Parts: sequence; C-alpha cells; structure tokens
Amino acid sequence: MRDILETQRAAFMAALPEPLSVRKDRLRRAATMIADHAARFCDALSEDFGHRSREQSMVTDIGGSIAPIRHALKHLDRWAKTERRKVEFPLGLLGAKARVEYQPKGVVGVIAPWNFPVNLVMSPLAGIFAAGNRAMVKTSEFTPVTSALFEEIAPKYFAADELAFVSGGPDVGKAFAELPFDHLIFTGATGIAKHILHAAADHLVPVTLELGGKSPVIVGQSADIARTTTRVATGKMLNAGQICLAPDYMLVPEAQEGAVVEGLKQAATAMYPTLLSNPDYTSVINDRHHQRLTDWIEDARAKGATIDVVNPANEDFGASNSRKMPLTIVTDVTDDMTLMQEEIFGPVLPIRRYSGGVDSAIAQVNARDRPLAVYYFGEDKDEERRVLDRTISGGATVNDVIFHVSMEDLPFGGIGPSGMGSYHGLDGFRTFSHAKSVYRQPKIDVMKLAGLKPPYGKATQASIAKQMKF
Repeated sequence: MRDILETQRAAFMAALPEPLSVRKDRLRRAATMIADHAARFCDALSEDFGHRSREQSMVTDIGGSIAPIRHALKHLDRWAKTERRKVEFPLGLLGAKARVEYQPKGVVGVIAPWNFPVNLVMSPLAGIFAAGNRAMVKTSEFTPVTSALFEEIAPKYFAADELAFVSGGPDVGKAFAELPFDHLIFTGATGIAKHILHAAADHLVPVTLELGGKSPVIVGQSADIARTTTRVATGKMLNAGQICLAPDYMLVPEAQEGAVVEGLKQAATAMYPTLLSNPDYTSVINDRHHQRLTDWIEDARAKGATIDVVNPANEDFGASNSRKMPLTIVTDVTDDMTLMQEEIFGPVLPIRRYSGGVDSAIAQVNARDRPLAVYYFGEDKDEERRVLDRTISGGATVNDVIFHVSMEDLPFGGIGPSGMGSYHGLDGFRTFSHAKSVYRQPKIDVMKLAGLKPPYGKATQASIAKQMKF
C-alpha cells in the first residue's frame, strides 16, 4: 500500500497543475465504470448481503453513484474559479491584489463501509477527482464480492497512479489508516472512527469522518400521521434499516402513539406484504449483525418493552436460512435498553412518548449525543423552527427522512460523535482542495508609506491609531 501511495504522489506532483480537462476525464471514466458494470455490481451486492433488492441497488448504489459525478461535471468550472478577495484600504488603490486559488491536496485515502459499498466509494470520489486528486480506496471485508469486482474492473478504466483499490480485514484497515495521505475520509462506526483519528494523527493527516448515531424522528402535534408513518417506514425498511441516516427512534405525542404504531404497520404491510421471498426486501448483512439485532430486541423485551413484529403473511422466520428481518416496532422503551443506547442499524424501531409540548421531545434528543440527522414532521412553522434551532445535528429533513443526503448541493456530514467535516457538491470539492491565499504587493514601498519600517515616527503612530479604531 505504501508503494501505491508513493507512486500516486509522484505522479500527482509530476502532473501539477492538474488541468480541469483531466479531472473531467477521470469523472467521466468513473461514471462509465459504474454504468458499464451496473448488472454485475447488483449481482455482487446481492451475493454479499445474502439478498439485496436489485431495484434498490440500482437506485442507491448505481444511480446514486452517477448523480454526484454528473453534478461535479456540471459545476466544476465554477467551483474551480479563482476567488478575488478584498485587500485592506488603501492597498487596493495602490495596486495590491488578493485571491484564493483552489489546489488539489494530493493523494486521498477512502475507507468505505459495507452498507452502500458502491455509492460510498464513488460519492467521495466525485469530490476527490473534481478537486484534482488521486485516490486509494480500502473496501469493506463484509462485502468481499463487491470489493473483488472493484479490484477487477478499476484497472480497465484507471491507471494505478490515479485510482487503486485494496481489500482485507482489520489489520489491513489499520495499516491503511496509518499511511501518510494528504487527506483521509472514513465512513463507518463512531467507535472505529476513534482509532482512525489516532492512526492519522501521527502524520497530521486531515480527516473527514462520516459516522452515524441515533437520528430521531420528532412527530409534531400537527403532523399528518398517515403520511408521517408511511415515510418513516419507507426510510426505516430501505436496505433493511442499514443506513447511517435511518430513523433510529421516534418521539410521538402521548395521545398519538397508537395511531403511529398502526400507521407504521399499515405502511410496512403495503410495501412488503411478504418478506422471505420478496425480491424488494433486503437481508441483514451477516449472521453477527442479525444476532446482534435479535439480542437487542430480547433485551428490550426482558426489560418490559412491548414488541410488535410486522409480519403480514405470518411467515416462519425461525425456520428460514434467510437473514431477512421484519420491521419490529418497540414501545414502552426505557433508557436502560440497549436499543436506546446504541445506533440500531437494522429494521427495529423504538417509539417513545412525550407530553407537554415539543420542548419535551427536544430535551430527549439533547440528552443524547448529537445525531447525524433530525427529522421533524408537522405543519406548525413555529414548532418546526424550534426543533431546528434547539437541536444540533449533522443535517435535517422536514416532513420526510434521509432525503437531505440526496441533495447534491447540500453539504453532508455529522457533528461531534456523528462525524467531522462534510462533503458532496461544492463542499466536497472544497474539502478535498487546499484553499491557497495569494497576495500580490504593488511596486510602491508600502511598509515605508505606512510607517511600518524603522526608524518609526509620526506615520507609525498614525497607523497604530488607525488599527486601534473599532
């Protein structure tokens, strides 16, 4: 891996400055690579998951990979323009000029997760290539078939000094994170992110962390319950809930809890009348995660929770080798349950009641770590404003879930335990670029004119007095 890094860095330095035409060519090749092999990627994803909806993979991982590349191609000329900045009076009158130039950083490391193992490689690459960088990608050991496909096809579209893929387990991941990249982006669990930061610190590598957390849904008094529950169920069951932005728990007015539970059941049944043989519904990634979710449900049950399994066809999941898991709604939850302490990352949805107005729900959100997203449902603009103002999260969607991540012109990222830094669109271009300040001094001796050159005198005192004014 170090040899690959050194080769990429040497090629990068030799090519500077990296023309926009070369960057656009890399972006087009990246999109072509995914489009040419869309069917194979869908097959690989399904094999890795045990079963994954083909249509879902086309939307989230194939189309979802091409969209940010297309956006970058459309806007790169504007993003890369030199920005003129103001100079202090009267230097501008004397001919001084200031500007910001956006330069590529060099070689960017990408540590990708297993839940969207194509999209969460290609979406960062859109910003990385747009900014003029080279990239090394460490794929997830949980999706080995998809990882092998990347390693097979990438050399047909990219030289190794432009883009390289490596795979392997935790030892490879640790060694990868310790490489002296010019930037490192990691998408994954908060616990692992702490080790990533430690590894990167030895070389002072700037790091972008895209993590997760317990993203809440706050249901306002004015919310349309049928619409709310349909959209929450859709987001929670997409990819079987294995999404960093999945609604993790719901906060509902006490009087509406029954209606919310019933609405979720109806919505899940309408989308997935059967599950085991339903090609639209995705499996849990592996046995360990399936067991984890099962254990957490049993932990909640043992501590007094009410468990509602949405199983419209009364299928026997225990007799199946499938890792498909039905939507499981958990009510009467308490803080001592594991479901309310850890990010769930699966089709299990706790519901908590609140009373006394939306401030009670806000207080419950703020008692936990800052989440990747907050979702508010309701038509009360004052209440909506209060939720947005009084909670701190990576992003927010109003009257739906997850959608803000698909807006290419919005920065995507977390805050605190849910992440560090952001990317997508212009913000991704700037994350993976170095903003270089450039100042051009006029021919006149500015230091002498301003009294800043010894021997000091009246002009110096005048300049100091001017500086002190506010």
